[in-house]
Amino acid sequence: MAESKEKMILIETPIGKFNVWTKRIGSNPQIKLLLLHGGPGATHELFECFESFLSDEGIEFYYYDQLGSFFSDAPSDTSLWTIERFVDEVEQVRKGLELNKDNFYLLGHSWGGILALEYAFSYQSNLKGLIISNMMSSASDYVKYAENVLAKGLDPAVLKAIKDLEANNDYQNPKYMELLMPNFYYEHVCRLQPWPEIINHAFSHLNNDIYTLMQGPSEFGLSGLLKEWDRKDDLPKIQVPTLMIGATFGTMDPEHMQWMATQVKQGSVLICPKGSHCSMWDDQEYYFAGLIKFIKNVNNNEKCDSPVSV
Repeated sequence: MAESKEKMILIETPIGKFNVWTKRIGSNPQIKLLLLHGGPGATHELFECFESFLSDEGIEFYYYDQLGSFFSDAPSDTSLWTIERFVDEVEQVRKGLELNKDNFYLLGHSWGGILALEYAFSYQSNLKGLIISNMMSSASDYVKYAENVLAKGLDPAVLKAIKDLEANNDYQNPKYMELLMPNFYYEHVCRLQPWPEIINHAFSHLNNDIYTLMQGPSEFGLSGLLKEWDRKDDLPKIQVPTLMIGATFGTMDPEHMQWMATQVKQGSVLICPKGSHCSMWDDQEYYFAGLIKFIKNVNNNEKCDSPVSV
């Protein structure tokens, strides 16, 4: 069993100091991977499958609950929930964990992918490698994909019922998630049946206040504070080796993920053929083989294939 150690990190914010939770798994001075979970307001729990794959490969990695999430402090001041403040938090966590440009790999999944990109735009001199897992570089393109591709895959009657509830702002109606779970979440968020219990736990621990404010009421598109986010034109500024991970059945357009890899200076792409948004669960063999190969190639100063050959 891999060595592990929990650590609370004191961070400063515009309204005071708070503690955020981290947990190190493994020990390798050359490879230290920090995991940024989704949401916003979700938890590290969706990453718990990483132990089964990374520990045996000698990759040291860190679970981390962002401020407002699960094991970390959860202040209620909504002024905290901005991209800029979260980026500053990640930098404080990096310093608290003593990660540096010779060993620091950053993986962001979903909202964590937005956060990882934004961190790289401000602090890429601290990074050795960057991994964007299932997050497009434009909120408007994400919404268009949801409307023009994913929505059209739904039964027309189901889609009409969902749209009627949304038009009436009736998101708290139990029927809303009753429609989305089998028709959208089980198709595009995680395709395993039944869902692993840890995924159910992760959803039950979601901070809905943060999630709804920034993302919107569900994974079906994006309508919160992030709806105007767009970094497509800035991707060429990313100089560090970067892996874009997408999936055939995910909520993010796999063609957009492939395009992103061509825009950064040292880009690679991995499209999980059986995977959805949580392809670390429903296409594990492909996801982890590609992720491990990318990290080891960067660590050995070897050029990364694109697409990554698995």
